[in-house]
Amino acid sequence: MSTQTTRLGRSGPIVSALGLGCMGMSPGVYGPSDEAESFATLRAALEAGVTLLDTGDFYGMGHNEMLIRRALEGMPRSSVVISVKFGPMRDPSWAFLGNDCRPQAVKNFLAYTLRRLGTDYVDIYRPARLDPEVPIEDTVGAIADMVRAGYVRHVGLSEVSAATLRRAQAVHPICDLQIEYSLMSRGIEAAILPTARELGIGITAYGALSRGLLSGRVPPSETKGDIRVVRMPRFAQNNLDRNLRLVEALRRIAGAKGATPAQLAVAWVLSRGADVVPVVGARRRDQLQESLGALNLSLDAADLARIEAAVSPALTAGARYDPAQMAHLDSEAHS
Repeated sequence: MSTQTTRLGRSGPIVSALGLGCMGMSPGVYGPSDEAESFATLRAALEAGVTLLDTGDFYGMGHNEMLIRRALEGMPRSSVVISVKFGPMRDPSWAFLGNDCRPQAVKNFLAYTLRRLGTDYVDIYRPARLDPEVPIEDTVGAIADMVRAGYVRHVGLSEVSAATLRRAQAVHPICDLQIEYSLMSRGIEAAILPTARELGIGITAYGALSRGLLSGRVPPSETKGDIRVVRMPRFAQNNLDRNLRLVEALRRIAGAKGATPAQLAVAWVLSRGADVVPVVGARRRDQLQESLGALNLSLDAADLARIEAAVSPALTAGARYDPAQMAHLDSEAHS
């Protein structure tokens, strides 16, 4: 694992071929979290050579950043690439209040992030969503100020359109675009991915398992506090049965290769190119090990054709998010 690395875009850092998304390690997203297991999973990932850790200042209201800080104790800061998202605002009940990507907010959010992480700099800093009230040039310009001041190493973006990518790149080099990319979500292939490649911008692909759906392990409908149950149409019962049939088709293909559906799904994202780095949201050590197994899978053209025939956006039932969340995605509105 430790020998499989790639550069994030033309200007970005060298990272492991697989990144670890830490969102699910904090409460408030996928139901209750097990802090001891989350910590153990982070340490196991670092020991396995995973160098890219993805977090957000709003994951667990700072809990996620402080968890990462503990996991990194005793390790050289240069041994890990920390990617942080900012912007979403919440009230004490955790209700969403919108996004704030004004230049003064960028610098304020970063100050708190640096303190919670216990570090002098963030490797990649990015707005989680485009703020429709703030030109992207202003937001990127503020992060660029922080690059020049030494508090940030690289500028990233998340869920933006091809046009927004071009505007941002004109202000400061963008190292990567974080965006959902999986067998079930391939919207970036039309315009966003070609534009990123033209501009030398890498892709950090989250949702490679479609929030766990492609692993075949789904939360019970009565699970409390799991956003998949209440905010993601693919997990609604009328869609879930149809989607799980796709997973069973994937399972048959995987079985012939001695793999699991999850490993096949991650390997498919890896096959998209060296500039595409899957960020898997493992929050347990067994999930992490399963995803790491995808790095040893070799898929030929016939394998890829079978996989893509079994699971595709056209066959998938339900959108990525509910309409309210979809409205915040510049990538969907203007792709």
